[in-house]
Amino acid sequence: MRWILERRSGPAAEHLAAPAAEHRLVRLLDLTRPAVVLGSSQPEGTIDAGRAAAAGVDVVRRPSGGGAVLVVPGEAIWADVFLPAGDPLWSADVGVAFHWLGRAWAEALAAVGVPARAYEGPMRNTAWSKLVCFAGVGPGEVLDAASGRKIVGLSQRRTRTHARFQCCALLRWDPAALLALLAVPHPDSSHPDSRATKASLADLAEVARGAGPDREAALVDAFCDVLTARF
Repeated sequence: MRWILERRSGPAAEHLAAPAAEHRLVRLLDLTRPAVVLGSSQPEGTIDAGRAAAAGVDVVRRPSGGGAVLVVPGEAIWADVFLPAGDPLWSADVGVAFHWLGRAWAEALAAVGVPARAYEGPMRNTAWSKLVCFAGVGPGEVLDAASGRKIVGLSQRRTRTHARFQCCALLRWDPAALLALLAVPHPDSSHPDSRATKASLADLAEVARGAGPDREAALVDAFCDVLTARF
């Protein structure tokens, strides 16, 4: 089995349509403008559309689940991985379907000097995780080996013909930028609205970390190399 690599440059909306997925495919998008990418079931009102427009941030919805992700050029790598049904890497168990992919990202991060591990335990939710992808941890997602902070978020969409694994590898973690776009109050209903307060930033500051903007090209190359050599 061989991988096909496809690279695109454009706004986030151009990254949403699925291919026929008859082969293994890695699709990488070089964003031309920042975007908030909502999970498939998140309400439209999660993001304040007026603030997003004023900041020049697109708001799009991905076909896979999970919380919102702010993808900024040079601050995150967006990669979609497609597997046809019946592929040797395919698993009918959605709880373990990501494991191989998380290991691939962990190997790629280690290759560029960021020791990391794929998390293979049960879902870990927080008060923020329904709103913000990087506030929770799911099976297969990738954590910094030393601190346990999340580096790579994963989500999936499965059909009868293929699985689509959507990956966001952080190069820089800036929770304040995403908090500034949220239209909802603090997820703890007993807490005052603290969208832009120190309390909200304290909740999210330590949940994730970036691999470093200077590692973007090397990390993309390492990830593709690991897939080709090991999977």
